[in-house]
Amino acid sequence: MRVFAEDAQCLGEDEVLISAIGLAGALILLIWMTVRGVNILLAGPVAAAIVAWTSGLAWLPPLATEGAPDFATAYMKGFTGFFGDWFLMFLLGAIFGEVMSASGAAASVAHWVVRKIGICHAVLAVVAACAILTYGGVSVFIVGFAVYPLAVHLFREADMPRRFIPGALCFGSVTFTMTSAGSPEIQNLIPMQYLGTDAYAGWQVSLVVAVMMAGLGYFLLDRMVKRAVARGERFESRPGDDVSSADRHLPHPLLCILPLVAVLGVFMLFQYPQAIAGLAALLPRESLGKWALIVALGAGTAIAVLIGLRSRGAMPAAFSRGATGAVVAITNTCAVVGFGAVASLSPAFQAALDAVQHMPGDPLIGAAIAVTVIAGLTGSASGGQSIALPLLAPGYLAMGADPSQLHRTVAIASGALDSLPHNGYVVTTIRAICGETHRDAYPAVGLLTVVVPTIGLVLAIALFAIS
Repeated sequence: MRVFAEDAQCLGEDEVLISAIGLAGALILLIWMTVRGVNILLAGPVAAAIVAWTSGLAWLPPLATEGAPDFATAYMKGFTGFFGDWFLMFLLGAIFGEVMSASGAAASVAHWVVRKIGICHAVLAVVAACAILTYGGVSVFIVGFAVYPLAVHLFREADMPRRFIPGALCFGSVTFTMTSAGSPEIQNLIPMQYLGTDAYAGWQVSLVVAVMMAGLGYFLLDRMVKRAVARGERFESRPGDDVSSADRHLPHPLLCILPLVAVLGVFMLFQYPQAIAGLAALLPRESLGKWALIVALGAGTAIAVLIGLRSRGAMPAAFSRGATGAVVAITNTCAVVGFGAVASLSPAFQAALDAVQHMPGDPLIGAAIAVTVIAGLTGSASGGQSIALPLLAPGYLAMGADPSQLHRTVAIASGALDSLPHNGYVVTTIRAICGETHRDAYPAVGLLTVVVPTIGLVLAIALFAIS
């Protein structure tokens, strides 16, 4: 019996080792395929199939023993589960961004930021324009497309190398704004349904961390650009750079800010309905949670349409592009969520998850490590949260972890390793929007969207520990 037990233990260790090799190999392949331009809807299932093969999962439900998981069911459950939970938010967010763009509101706000900051601070102007639009509820994908023409103009006037434009766009969109308290981006909303918190959870620490990330990231980006210029790098023009019409009529920037204010205001109102006593009869008694964003984006879209009445002929096409863009964006994320769902069934993943759950010390550290690693595996901040939180949240809450602290820690953690080269937004920004290569642009993107948020995560955990 003793020999049999030892053999079984060795077999288990061998299974975990083979599974770990397959998981690491699948991740490397996923990154390689996405960098090489393979569609994530193809790369995701292929990489997930390798994980399933090395983990001993059956390929199809009829081939699996009763009650055992299989590759096809696990992948599609992860894919469709995320789609069902977040499609309406993606849809309204994409439509809102397209309407802001079609009405000229997004360009007007960006131009206003540029005029106030000045051409001598071109990098800061690009980052600030992205930050304002992102925190105003515009999808990060839409922000990249909206600000890129202005970034080209600024970098040309300042004669700075254009390979840093993706870094500026990504830094302003997916770091100190995306995961901060009050942000209407879904990376800040997903923890609410698992932790019973609101979008402003841990706002005091979040404010400190956001200021630190903004300051450090801008310092590093500005330093990289200046060093490149000192080495002789200059702006290189390309055909099609001037994609915006110089004589286009743009609404007044103060009017254009109203849809952004409406998104944040309505979102806050339905998060805290009890705060407005006079409207108690018209508002629900309890917070709407993540569904408050649907109401907020609907209100913001309606105001943006009114502001863009001069461009009303472009609105049907904008709604159509928004709907199409929403499907593309969410299915790209679903593809990596499906990969993560299969990966979560592998013996290597289960062993790692067990180690994290039984890690001694602060539960915030365990949650941060788990979400960071899973977000890196899936290449998606929202995907990492959607996989990790259902597994980890009940246990950590039972251990007495503060929900608000856990919310903020998880949100910030999801925005670190998610920006590895295979991340959908990174690939879209570098290649589709800016026309750069990973070799030229990703070093800056990686430093600003991986290293800086990781430092912010460490700071957040430290601040929560002493609070």
